[in-house]
Amino acid sequence: MEKEKKEFEEKVVEVARVSRTVKGGRRMRFRALVAIGNHKGKVGIGLGKSNEVAGAVQKAVTEAHKFLIDVPIVNDTIPHEIKLKYGSAIVFLKPAAPGTSVIAGNSVRSVVELAGIKNILTKSFGSSNKINNVRATYYALKSLRMIENKKNVNNDPKQVEIKDKKIDIKEKDEIKSNSTKK
Repeated sequence: MEKEKKEFEEKVVEVARVSRTVKGGRRMRFRALVAIGNHKGKVGIGLGKSNEVAGAVQKAVTEAHKFLIDVPIVNDTIPHEIKLKYGSAIVFLKPAAPGTSVIAGNSVRSVVELAGIKNILTKSFGSSNKINNVRATYYALKSLRMIENKKNVNNDPKQVEIKDKKIDIKEKDEIKSNSTKK
């Protein structure tokens, strides 16, 4: 009898013993942070608590299945760089050339590899809290947008077309300079 291959690979990022104090003493429980992904652009994260480690992991996996996202991947990397803050954790993700591999810390690496990204440069600033770093990475990957036209619009190096929206960097610079003059 062959074991059925799961669609999503699960990776336990952290298991922590947590306790609460009640009248009779301390009640010990376990908290598990789990990331799941199929290495083809789908990834999810979940957090679960239970009296046993296995129960906490199972609850986290169930939650992760509810919050699956599609990650845009171009040439085994992300389409553009992004910096995102979640709580006090700041995560910076930058696309990398082929052959670079995943350069990331433990918590960021688990989410990025399960998404199927093979070449990326990352840096975590601020908090070293694994939950916040994983969530910051998750939301950064969620907010990535595909660049449909890699060539410059109207041969202007300051304009790039992203998902039917024209972002003019020059106008943003002017807005910033006008607001600082006041």
